[in-house]
Amino acid sequence: MTNDDYKQLSPTFPKQPGIYKFIDAKDVVLYVGKAKNLKKRLASYFGNKKNQLKKVRVLVKNAVRIEYTIVETEQDALLLEATLIKKYQPRYNVQLKDGKSYPYICIKKERFPRVFVTRRIYKDGSKYFGPYTSKRRVDIVLELINKLFQLRTCTLNLSEKNIESGKYNVCLEFHIKNCLGPCTGLESEEAYNAKIDEIKNMLSGRFASVRKHLKAEMQQYAEAMEFEKAQKVKEKLNAFEDYQGRSTVVNPSVRDVDVFTISTDEEHAYVNYLKVTNGAIINTFTLEMLQNLNDNETDLLTYAIRELREKFQSFSPELVVPFEVMLPDEPDLKITIPKVGDKRKLLDLSQKNATYFKLQKKKQEASRSEKQSPTERLLNVMKDELQMDALPLHIECFDNSNIGGEFPVASMVVFRNAKPAKRDYRHYNIKTVEGPDDFASMEEVVFRRYRRLLDEESPLPQLIVIDGGKGQLSSSVKSLKKLGIEDRVTIIGIAKRLEEIYFAGDTVPLHLSKRSETLKVIQHIRNEAHRFAINFHRDQRSRHFTKTELTEIPGIGDKTAQKLLSHFGSVKKVKAAKIKVLVEVVGNSNAEKVIRYFREQEMGS
Repeated sequence: MTNDDYKQLSPTFPKQPGIYKFIDAKDVVLYVGKAKNLKKRLASYFGNKKNQLKKVRVLVKNAVRIEYTIVETEQDALLLEATLIKKYQPRYNVQLKDGKSYPYICIKKERFPRVFVTRRIYKDGSKYFGPYTSKRRVDIVLELINKLFQLRTCTLNLSEKNIESGKYNVCLEFHIKNCLGPCTGLESEEAYNAKIDEIKNMLSGRFASVRKHLKAEMQQYAEAMEFEKAQKVKEKLNAFEDYQGRSTVVNPSVRDVDVFTISTDEEHAYVNYLKVTNGAIINTFTLEMLQNLNDNETDLLTYAIRELREKFQSFSPELVVPFEVMLPDEPDLKITIPKVGDKRKLLDLSQKNATYFKLQKKKQEASRSEKQSPTERLLNVMKDELQMDALPLHIECFDNSNIGGEFPVASMVVFRNAKPAKRDYRHYNIKTVEGPDDFASMEEVVFRRYRRLLDEESPLPQLIVIDGGKGQLSSSVKSLKKLGIEDRVTIIGIAKRLEEIYFAGDTVPLHLSKRSETLKVIQHIRNEAHRFAINFHRDQRSRHFTKTELTEIPGIGDKTAQKLLSHFGSVKKVKAAKIKVLVEVVGNSNAEKVIRYFREQEMGS
């Protein structure tokens, strides 16, 4: 869009508040903005402005038209802008750089709810806490929950009917005191739900009620002279108080508040969030955003506040921020800009976090550009996106191949430094499975592969990829558990249809961006394993057909049959071949034998 185009249109632009859209020749919305005065705001994009950002000039050049909508107030424009950005995801609007899929703790909506880690949130009525930026912290929290509350981990349908009919028996978890047996009625739903309530309190930062519950339980056992049980509760209380001590205590007078600060550079904005509940910081998170245009800090912070409160499912009634922000969609929200006191200290702490995060990011980028090769950078990206503890220098991928259960085979391909290592590829004939059972076949092959590596004292891969969804992945994990190596490697499954990534023990898949380098590597190794398995399966079929068809011809041996099959590709084409061509391939004598055999077959039929 040129300056001349703008000059023709400018008289039609209103001076009222509203939103505007830059749109390209393909009707794609490039940018959505808001304005207190549309005419003035749009004028800022045109004219001879030496200091205008290059990205702004590119935006204007790529746009062919501008559309706008007038609203009553600036607040209305803010709300409409947020809605349209979510709808269109415009290229030149601010983009979140939160590429990682951080884990959450989920309390499942079901009878006798399970508590587990997941990377996806579904609106199924379950309760989610997080996200947690530290995998270690998640492990500590879950370990404490299991130690304190002895919840079930099974996926059984614990309906009243199933429990009353005695459908289930207690498992090993009951015998080792990790579960109290709700599946057989040994623990009531009321008692179980009381524990769930305490877990919700703990994860929400309401520590007092959990401590009160444990102390009351300990006192009850002591009064009943059940000192062993009282001692066990005391140990739980000590573990809980140790965990609580890890939270940063602020001041009990600072109740439930969300604290936000922002730090920016030329291209990025970093918004730090502190979640304070009952005087304690229970979570902290820094959101990185890419500034595509000359957005101001007020707009960026407002946008980030919405995103982070939604992400963390926060309903805190008060925000602590460094400057005024407008959130018209939350009219009852109290916004505080403190100058002194505890809230000011919180604001300063958050600002330090944001600034430190920005400095660390720049330092990491400088270090990576100096030291990292493209392969090292890719491996680090994969490590981060798959939440691994080590770089995936050595990856192995498994795939099965069979048609109707005939000639079941499997393949294992190896990538080293994200590239195929073809010398290490392996084929497997399935030995212990009859019929088309992909799950059992995968379990067999994975077990054989890693038992051999252990026997040979060879190094294990850092990452194992299974071509298949939850079923194939679960079967593979069984083999790793039999060998005692499930904690020494990362194993994932990739489901074909939606390219979903499944993790062991996580029922909810990870959806990586289609542009993700990690996904591209996983797809590459999966496709390579599939190709390798298919080729081996075809070879096996060819050998079978050679033995059952061509070797039945009197006087034709395996070598001659293989020569015919290699040249013609199938028995059908051998049968249809002219004698002159057969003679050229296998000689006069053998050609006559082949012709005579198929002629007799036709006459007999």
